[in-house]
This record gives sequence, C-alpha cells and structure tokens, in this order.
Amino acid sequence: MTEASSPSGDAAAASPDTLQGRELSVSLTVKDLERSTAWYRDVLGVTIDRTFERDGKLFAASMRAGSVRLLLGQDNGAKGLDRVKGEGFSMQITTAQDIDAIAHRVKAAGAILETEPADAWGARVFRVRDPDGFLIVISSVRQ
Repeated sequence: MTEASSPSGDAAAASPDTLQGRELSVSLTVKDLERSTAWYRDVLGVTIDRTFERDGKLFAASMRAGSVRLLLGQDNGAKGLDRVKGEGFSMQITTAQDIDAIAHRVKAAGAILETEPADAWGARVFRVRDPDGFLIVISSVRQ
C-alpha cells in the first residue's frame, strides 16, 4: 500500500474516505484501580471526572488531562492477574505547558522517569511508566 500526501503533508487529507479523527481516548486495564487512579491524579495531575461502581465496588474511573481522556478499568482476572500490561504500548500526551516543570512535579511525587526531559524531533519530551508499566510520553507542541 502506498500513501499519497497532500501539499500540507497530511496524507489523510488526500481522500474523503479516510478516517478523520478529532480526539483519542484510551482505556487501560489495571491491576489495582485505586492505586492507579491515585497515581494518575497525584503524580501526573489528571482530574477524575467520574468513578464507576458495581455492587458497591469500584471497577472503573474516567479521567481527563485537558482534551485527553483516559479510562482505567479494574482487571477482573479472567486473563490472569499477573499478565504483563503495557508491553509494546505507549501514550503520547502533547501539551503547551512547561515540560521541565511537569517532569519535576512528577519526580517530586515519587515517580522515576524513564527518560529525563530532552529535545527531540522539534519538541521537549520525557517518559514515565505508570504502576502497570504503561509508558507515557509527555511532550511539548512541536516547533
């Protein structure tokens, strides 16, 4: 398959039949929902929109970081509670905020960065893993 591109470099603009996404939400299955929810809130600084309970037990949490939406769901163990999560998968959150300040806050909250803030591909970027091993890449808007 070849990819045609428009003068703006946007290959998707070449055909009206291609998917034209406007937002992406991520749903992650986690081993310990309360721990993960606290980590995303207290370490990354996301806000919790809603929590979901079934029979009085927390089973999911909907979170937001600007226009980025995350849904965490409690692993029910059907595929094995000790299965590897986050392997070969990463999420990139792009922001206009100060990347170094965010990285400093994340480290001050107890997280260990996978990579310190650095300039790459015209952006400032750092990487951190959540408690289940999902890699989160936080980057500035490309110049």
